[in-house]
Amino acid sequence: MLISLEGKRALVGGSSKGIGRAIAQQLAASGASVTLMARSEELLSSVVKDLPCKGKQQHGYLTVDFADFKSYRNKIEGFFKDHQVDILVNNTQGPKAAGSLEVGVEDYQEAFDTLFKTVVYTTELALDHMIAQRWGRIINVTSISVKEPLSYLALSNTIRASVVTWAKTLSRDVAEQQITVNNVLTGYFDTERIAQLNAKKAEQQGIKPEEVRAGMEAQVPMKRIGKPEEYGALVTFLASDKASYLTGANIPLDGGLLKSF
Repeated sequence: MLISLEGKRALVGGSSKGIGRAIAQQLAASGASVTLMARSEELLSSVVKDLPCKGKQQHGYLTVDFADFKSYRNKIEGFFKDHQVDILVNNTQGPKAAGSLEVGVEDYQEAFDTLFKTVVYTTELALDHMIAQRWGRIINVTSISVKEPLSYLALSNTIRASVVTWAKTLSRDVAEQQITVNNVLTGYFDTERIAQLNAKKAEQQGIKPEEVRAGMEAQVPMKRIGKPEEYGALVTFLASDKASYLTGANIPLDGGLLKSF
């Protein structure tokens, strides 16, 4: 099955590294013009130069900090004054790793601004064009923890669950306009974020990070950690016409890790 996104314009959050970068690379390889978003202009500049480019594709980037909603709001509003997108991939930096007894209400507010408000506001801005053309793809990068909470990710568990339920509601409201809204529930992937979380767990447990990783791999039925390019392949399918009848779904991408339905 060949997927062509020629002529489509995509906006991908958190795309200077890890899963976001892999998504951007695969969308570009399939013909889309991609705008990257992340905090580091140095990394963004490097990634955008490596994106596949054929024909009339035009790639770019926007330097934003999802954790600073006021600044983010100003920048994303400025972007949409001059740009329209057909494919929106909502992906942000994750909140700090901590258990529920280690965080307070201010931490939840900060996580809400980072993980929820930025997603909803960016989607609102993108929807006008999608509704007008009766075509659009909204894909939210979330986590398997919305189904089976992880004890050390209290903030992520809570706020990403809000994103999932909001997306389900939105999917029904825009379905008639042929706009799809789907969530990818992320399992363990070989990214910088996982390495950071593993380093913290290793320090807490008094073991090596390699032992933490080995323990994670042992939990996954496929006995390995996911590759970012595998994530990019799924998102590219969801962004295409091949997935035109798939909406309101929560799709685990976890090597079979989730035990629940």
